[in-house]
Amino acid sequence: MANFEVGEIVRALRGAREEWRDLQKRSREPGEREFPSRDAVERVVEGLKGALFPMRLGPTNLRHESEDFYVGHTLDAALQELLGQARLELNFNARHAARPAQEIEVQAIEAVRRFANALPELRRLLDTDVLAAYQGDPAARSVDEVLLCYPGVLAMIHHRLAHVLYGLELPLLARIVAELSHAQTGIDIHPGAKIGASFFIDHGTGVVIGETAVIGNHVRLYQAVTLGAKRFPTDSEGQLKKGLPRHPVVEDDVVIYAGATILGRVTLGRGATIGGNVWITDDVAPGASVTQASLQKAPRGGAAPD
Repeated sequence: MANFEVGEIVRALRGAREEWRDLQKRSREPGEREFPSRDAVERVVEGLKGALFPMRLGPTNLRHESEDFYVGHTLDAALQELLGQARLELNFNARHAARPAQEIEVQAIEAVRRFANALPELRRLLDTDVLAAYQGDPAARSVDEVLLCYPGVLAMIHHRLAHVLYGLELPLLARIVAELSHAQTGIDIHPGAKIGASFFIDHGTGVVIGETAVIGNHVRLYQAVTLGAKRFPTDSEGQLKKGLPRHPVVEDDVVIYAGATILGRVTLGRGATIGGNVWITDDVAPGASVTQASLQKAPRGGAAPD
């Protein structure tokens, strides 16, 4: 049997970990895991998807007469595991604040309770996304096909869940939920983005939606669309300022075609159509149609309609 000198590698890895923990001012005291687990969050999300859409995303042998039993059992298990992950995030966040353990426990339970109570309305919101995908794609043969197959719908299931967690001051859990979908679909939606009803991402790969983006109702995006930031302000110490509104506002009924890049806190007016492969850093008027050709004709500093 080959000798890989594992013992030496283990010691060297311990040294690397200790250097990192010292740099980050982390405790070296022995104890349990400090951070939420990506694997645990993935189990939670899979359970929640089954509870939200039991006859499509639940077990293959589920029957209608057993739906409520399955949903109740699955939901309870998912919420209990989510509570454990919420405790980890909140405890870690409070490591320098000396908050009482009971206070953190109450916050964790209340956050998961509010999350659970949001699920019925979240399901109704997702139904609008599924219908938007079915009605917006002539290749779609049924709403079931859309739910089972379309990456944009999968991304929105994750985003709707992540956005609720983000609003409950569980940003790390929210980000893990979002990144699980990003890894599967190539669609990168920050959990802080606010997205209205009947949202449809067609094809999807390469779509990026930033943290402070605001998207209205009945909006459609195609692949490789970016709703990003134009600049990144820093403070007096050169550190990036967090949370500033720096991503686009997309009003109702806007269509954005493949490859379009919209940067900064600009507004795409209601009913606007954004053509493929355009680069926009200025407001677009309601109802305008912006293409590469129209941008070439536009006066400096504005986006002209066709």
